[in-house]
Amino acid sequence: MKRRFAAFGAVAAALFLASCATLLGPRNVEIPLAKLQEAISGRFPFNNRFLELLDIRVTNPRVALQPDANRILTSMDASIAPPFLNRTWNGNLAVSGQLRFDPARSALVLAEPRVETFNVSGLDPLYANQITRVGGLLAEQLLKDIPLYTFGPDELRYGGTRFNPTTITTRSNGLVVTFEPAR
Repeated sequence: MKRRFAAFGAVAAALFLASCATLLGPRNVEIPLAKLQEAISGRFPFNNRFLELLDIRVTNPRVALQPDANRILTSMDASIAPPFLNRTWNGNLAVSGQLRFDPARSALVLAEPRVETFNVSGLDPLYANQITRVGGLLAEQLLKDIPLYTFGPDELRYGGTRFNPTTITTRSNGLVVTFEPAR
């Protein structure tokens, strides 16, 4: 009799805890634009030599959010200098990306980076296409899968229940990540 009562009590407790998790419902975590700017700024300045032909330096990242496209846009200053010439070209590069949650790192990361603009002043149009291709490689290397925000354990758990991010909404002043109880 005692065993039945203990088994019934264990089942009742499990059902109660499961119902509490669903009662908690979704919750939102807001991430301000300043935090995203700080995360990206930590990766700059960026210097690299491509194919032993171009020295590229990227500095001064500026982050903006695109609520209509649900993307993040990073504009940067770029300088390009072939080591065999005594000349540097300056310009700017803008890269946008989707945001996704990486469960292994408990972080929001930038996925699918895409070059929006790559302008270089004084560059011969003959070389502009090749430089634009290099810009795509640069964007991929510089920004793909970088963590923009890492969630702490207290943001992924609440009241003994694990929460999973379900929606990332881009606003002009920050992100809102909606979490729902894990089922």
